[in-house]
Amino acid sequence: MSQSRPLHLAIGAFDGVHLGHRAVLHSARAAARQDGGVVGVLTYDPHPSKILRPDAPVPLIFNRSQKDERLTEAGAQMIHHEKFDRHHAAIEADDFPAWLKNTFPHLKSIHVGSNFQYGCGRTGNGESLIAHGAQAGLNVRLIAAVQLGSETVSSSRIRQCLAEGELDLANAMLLRPYEAEGVIISGRQIGRTINFPTVNVAWEPELQPAYGVYAVEVIFKGEALPAVANYGIRPTIETGKVSPLLEAHILSGTAPTTGETVRIRFIRRLRTEQKFADLTALQAQIAKDSAAAKKILGLLE
Repeated sequence: MSQSRPLHLAIGAFDGVHLGHRAVLHSARAAARQDGGVVGVLTYDPHPSKILRPDAPVPLIFNRSQKDERLTEAGAQMIHHEKFDRHHAAIEADDFPAWLKNTFPHLKSIHVGSNFQYGCGRTGNGESLIAHGAQAGLNVRLIAAVQLGSETVSSSRIRQCLAEGELDLANAMLLRPYEAEGVIISGRQIGRTINFPTVNVAWEPELQPAYGVYAVEVIFKGEALPAVANYGIRPTIETGKVSPLLEAHILSGTAPTTGETVRIRFIRRLRTEQKFADLTALQAQIAKDSAAAKKILGLLE
């Protein structure tokens, strides 16, 4: 890709790469098509809240690799992760377009959400960016928030949905399902004793979704294996304080083994996590959960 081609840059945190973020990317794509330019993304690592509010940072929906994959899927041809630190945070709003031009010499247009803020103290907004950008010879396009029914699509709303178990709405806003990613680790193999063996996934997300049982797909070597999963603290078999665990029972196909890396694609939330009287009661409920997941995932009529 020639570095001399005009650059059309989408700017933002882009956590989740949801419908609103994709609208910003689509604007950059449209501009790039007009002059044969490059669709670029400027995002930040770490997330600005980790520097500006270290005691209460934003828990991220996805990690960097997950975000990059979704940005690329949405049309990004170049992704620049700017290190966010106190020095960058101190750039005055008036100076931000000049910093952009210096960092990206072939920059032609900027694409941001209409609620975009920038500069020291976040004193810059969309309107000021249009004015400051014009002085630097940059075309700035503000993209309105996307509505999904009565909801305004936003990363904060998706975080709330995931934390409260509203997976259907979160997935609709994300466009493609919420996912976990991790390495399969060995477990206590209690599931095998009740005829529901599971694969345990090492996964410690910043944003923890609601504890519960989910119909999922385990993505392994390009294959989507239908499964039923539990994310939580396993109150029927654990005592005392334990870390939450993601475990999945494969409903069809050969389960991956310890040490393999998998993705867990969350399709539907079935129920909240609960404590049962004994393993027999747990076994009966897992059978019901498996049947429900099979129906959702197309294994049953």
